[in-house]
Amino acid sequence: MATPKRSLSQVQARIGASHGITDLSQKIHFYDGWASDYDQDVAVLDYRAPRLAVDCLASAFPSSPQEALLLDVACGTGLVAVELQKRGFCNLHGIEGSKSMLELAKRRGLYQQLSLCVLGPEPLPAPADHYDAVMVVGALSDGQVPCNAVSELLRVTKPGGLLCLTTRSNPSNLPYKEALEAELTRLEQAGEWKRVQVHTVDQWELATSEQETAGSSSSSPAFISGVIYLYCKQEAPPAKARGN
Repeated sequence: MATPKRSLSQVQARIGASHGITDLSQKIHFYDGWASDYDQDVAVLDYRAPRLAVDCLASAFPSSPQEALLLDVACGTGLVAVELQKRGFCNLHGIEGSKSMLELAKRRGLYQQLSLCVLGPEPLPAPADHYDAVMVVGALSDGQVPCNAVSELLRVTKPGGLLCLTTRSNPSNLPYKEALEAELTRLEQAGEWKRVQVHTVDQWELATSEQETAGSSSSSPAFISGVIYLYCKQEAPPAKARGN
């Protein structure tokens, strides 16, 4: 029997509590326990990131989506895969750190390959220059994917391939967001990738704490903002000719 749908205040309390978990093992344990209710809870929260991120990727994709191989990192229950399929992307691999979430993603039948992997402590289970695009939607925050793991995302992306990343802009996530953007800039300055676009979204999801709703004058539920980053991996520079 399906679990009764929770109220907005109940969902806000649950997700707000998750934002305060910064220990990775505790975060994974939280997601294991949340998996069965995840889809309906984020629907109550009006979580728009999967659709918005896939729209951003699709708008800039340079070739036929049917022929592209994509990696969905921290794929959860497969909400990003649902949106990718709507836009014609059908060759999908996913990785997820929560066994319970991964099992639900398998049930959707949208991925050709799924692997249990905690990005950060573990490398991605893929060879270098393998994917036409890599996505990380919703997992770039404290206690989840660390900022320095972005270079691992680059490793498995083909030269000329796209990387689509998202993060929240709510007050509790601002320190992480600043650190992430510093890492994105460092990699761009190093010639590893080139920024295609950065898209700020005002209505990312409904706020989950009083701190996030401070200053809101509307009687309707307040939203927090988020950001979508789209980058293109640069071609490796040609090797210098050896002298005689």
